Amino acid sequence: MRTLVFQMPERGAGPPGPRVRVGRPSRGARSLLITVGILAVLMVAFVMFAGIWTDWLWYRSVHFSSVFRTMLWTRIGLFCVFGLLMALVVGANLYLAHRLRPPLSAMSAEQQNLDRYRMGIAPYKTWVLLGICAMVGLVAGGSAAAHWRLWLMTTNATPFHVKDPQFHKDVAFYAFDLPWYRFLLDFGFAAVVLSLVGAAAVHYLYGGLRITSPGGRATAAATGHLSVLLGLFVSLKAVAYWLDRYGLAVKSSGLRSTDNWTGLRYVDANAYLPAKTILFCIAVICALLFFATLWRRTWSLPMIGFGLMVLSAILIGGLYPAIVQKFTVQPNEAAKEAPYIQKNIDATRKAYGIDGSKVQEYAGQSTTDKATLRKDVAGAASVRVLDPNVVSPTFQQMQQSRGYYSFPSTLDVDRYGTDGNEQDTVVGVRELNTSGVPENNWVNDHFKYTHGYGVVAAKGTEVTGSYPVGQPVYTEQSLPTGGTFGPYRQQIYFGEQTTQYSIVGGHTKELDYVDNQGGEHTTSYTGSGGVSLDNPLTRAAYAVTFGEPQILYSGAIGHGSKILYNRTPKERVEAVAPWLTIDGDPYPAVVDGRVQWIVDAYTTTNGYPYASRTTLGDTTADALTDSHRAVVPQQNQVNYIRNSVKATVDAYDGTVKLYQWDTEDPVLKTWMKAFPHTVQPRSAISPDLLSHLRYPQDLFKVQRQLLATYHVTTAAQFYSGSEVWKVPDDPASKSGKAVPPYYLSMKMPGQASRAFSLTTTFTPTSRANLASFMAVDADATSPDYGTMRILKLNSPVDGPGQVQSKFNSDRDFAPDLNLLKRGDSTIEYGNLLTVPLDGGLLYVEPVYVRGADPAINYPLLQKVLVDFDGRMAFKDTLDEALDAVFQPSGSPPPSATAPGTGTTPGAGTTPGTGTTPGTGGGTATSPPAGSGGSADLQKALADAQQAYGDSQKALQKGDWTAYGQAQKRLEDALKRAQAAERAAPAIKH
Repeated sequence: MRTLVFQMPERGAGPPGPRVRVGRPSRGARSLLITVGILAVLMVAFVMFAGIWTDWLWYRSVHFSSVFRTMLWTRIGLFCVFGLLMALVVGANLYLAHRLRPPLSAMSAEQQNLDRYRMGIAPYKTWVLLGICAMVGLVAGGSAAAHWRLWLMTTNATPFHVKDPQFHKDVAFYAFDLPWYRFLLDFGFAAVVLSLVGAAAVHYLYGGLRITSPGGRATAAATGHLSVLLGLFVSLKAVAYWLDRYGLAVKSSGLRSTDNWTGLRYVDANAYLPAKTILFCIAVICALLFFATLWRRTWSLPMIGFGLMVLSAILIGGLYPAIVQKFTVQPNEAAKEAPYIQKNIDATRKAYGIDGSKVQEYAGQSTTDKATLRKDVAGAASVRVLDPNVVSPTFQQMQQSRGYYSFPSTLDVDRYGTDGNEQDTVVGVRELNTSGVPENNWVNDHFKYTHGYGVVAAKGTEVTGSYPVGQPVYTEQSLPTGGTFGPYRQQIYFGEQTTQYSIVGGHTKELDYVDNQGGEHTTSYTGSGGVSLDNPLTRAAYAVTFGEPQILYSGAIGHGSKILYNRTPKERVEAVAPWLTIDGDPYPAVVDGRVQWIVDAYTTTNGYPYASRTTLGDTTADALTDSHRAVVPQQNQVNYIRNSVKATVDAYDGTVKLYQWDTEDPVLKTWMKAFPHTVQPRSAISPDLLSHLRYPQDLFKVQRQLLATYHVTTAAQFYSGSEVWKVPDDPASKSGKAVPPYYLSMKMPGQASRAFSLTTTFTPTSRANLASFMAVDADATSPDYGTMRILKLNSPVDGPGQVQSKFNSDRDFAPDLNLLKRGDSTIEYGNLLTVPLDGGLLYVEPVYVRGADPAINYPLLQKVLVDFDGRMAFKDTLDEALDAVFQPSGSPPPSATAPGTGTTPGAGTTPGTGTTPGTGGGTATSPPAGSGGSADLQKALADAQQAYGDSQKALQKGDWTAYGQAQKRLEDALKRAQAAERAAPAIKH
């Protein structure tokens, strides 16, 4: 073995240092290093393989493998084409610069000083060139692969058959083609700039360029080469100027009445557009001058042309438009901008699907007699007093059954038939909650506790009248569930809260449910969903993907085992249709004997000319939006949106189906060309599924935000800003965020009967009174589905915030509120519903009480607030509150603050009898002693107070017998108080 010997001198003038022998590594050491290197490469390769392989298996398991193939091959194709193109362009220019180097004898002293660098590179020139090309190729290819959506859109573009009013091009040009042209332009700029920098460096290194030496600064060859590159750069700039002309149609800019105004304005059409055309011509001339240096071998003319282009960009592209804006537009802005504002209004209303909205004047005050109004309430709306945003803890406490189940924090509203009549129903799915598993270990978490069980539903218009008062009236309940839904597959393997993976169908039996006697019922998954783990290679891939080595060797996995993951409905739909924007609120429905998650999905674009933009993440946020209910946008800034797809996810086997809902949407048609056979036709929707489809909330939020400004249809109104509205803050929430829209079966003026609707309110921008009320027909089976009706108030009416504020500050209601808060109980306000009624507006708000005791720490409906034309009542039931407000003839009205029966049915139904609300929540609802006007009333209230106190003491001791007796005494006392109080009614005006 050869040995190199080095003499290591010490510092100073001392003797030489020790001789250090540096030898080559032994054969064994070299073999070890090579083996370690090969293993590292293999490990990295297997990790990459595991990711791709598991993705392929998942897409194949949901029968959307064509989506995976299309995305994969499109990305690979773009990566290879643009990566190779960038590498060739940059490499060719580096090679050419090296070939054009001057002879060594012609180099200046400055260049000769670089000999050591040239000598160092010389043995590795080929490798350096290949390394640089590979690096820029990888970066460019990766960037191009990320733009696979642009490529698929432009190659499968479908015309809108709508032309922009300025350039008369189809909207498809702006939505599909222009973004791709912009990408190509950016790629061209990157290639030219990298080539220019690289070529200049090579020319300098090999003597073609000089910086400090006297004489010519560049050789003729270097001058010609760099001039061509500069000419290409300026040519691309000319193309950019030309595309900028069309970009004006989709450019966002501020206008006096809005900051999201999009499209050409007067200064764009009359200053920027001519300026871009002139700059295009100048850039073309400048590029020709650079190319001319191939023959003239001088930089003078190109640099003059380049300076002229820069000066023109400043004067023509910047100063001239500013002068036009200052001296032509501003003195008469309303008139100058009017034609362009009108184009923006028309395009925006069409792009967001709000061009069919109907605005009508509405009195806001009723002249109908009170008795008629009271009768008309039942026909005006099926008032939902059960708030899905409040009662989830009640569902959790009463229907959870076991700690390893849970309900979402916000429940959903759907329609189900009961006794032949369809009514609004609050529904929730009993999903798996692994944090409640008795003993957390890998087998329990992933093999035994694998799924939730059943759907729980309650009437939206009623609560119980017997103890505990104020509970939901369940139409589907218990475990296993039973009720009006009939038989259906109850296992919930896929749900909103099911985020962990599970391995099913193997040796370990899965817990289905535990019956009332404590007996465990087990099951084994037989669904078609999931990926088989029979193959050892597949198990190894998933062990790497999930970072869990037990998947590879665990004996709990056997023949027939499958792994379930990507289990939330939004995840699954987003994965199989990555070109869709997913609504933030999937909701469950029992359809054809199975639980189906219904997911609304949107097609969007940011390239609709003249249509103003909105930010989906901000526009769809309200007081209820959290990480689980947030919209999943493919692009956050959009100016076109359609609810083009209705999707379903089977809660048992995870099957995903996409249905074409908007048959005219060109964006959806484009994606259906790119991904054929992935979206089923609308005719494939079954009647049972159709009956549960509804108008989506996130789309409605976007549309209402736009309609706050774009409900006007004339440029003069839009410019003045006098008719701008805003969505009010949620009065029941202290978050300061927008009030959420509410589903409600109601009748708008002009409708023959009640319709399932999605509603919202508007207030003026600077005041709290009501400006308008809007509802959209949300029933997918209705021929009027999607029809927007806006009632514009022409008289002062309290807005939601004012109604809530009046209620909170009214001293007549303070005794009731204070009594509800006794014992550290808390009050929770439900949805403040607004209902048009015979020219006026009826507000209804349920009031819940949450007990302080952990055993009953869930909200129960205790009171209902009703307000109409400034008349307010606060009663135990909706019917009593309506009677108090409208005082129907034939019966003396109860007091606005009197206790009554315990049920809270919807309008038009018969209230039941039961205990007064409040007993089940740890509070009483009777007024304090001394508030009545008779001795009987005083005595009854005193007895109620005593009984309530006794019940609380018994509850704290756990003496349920004494508690029940106290509750009976409380019920009797409150009934006597109600009878006594009717002699002296008090109604708040």
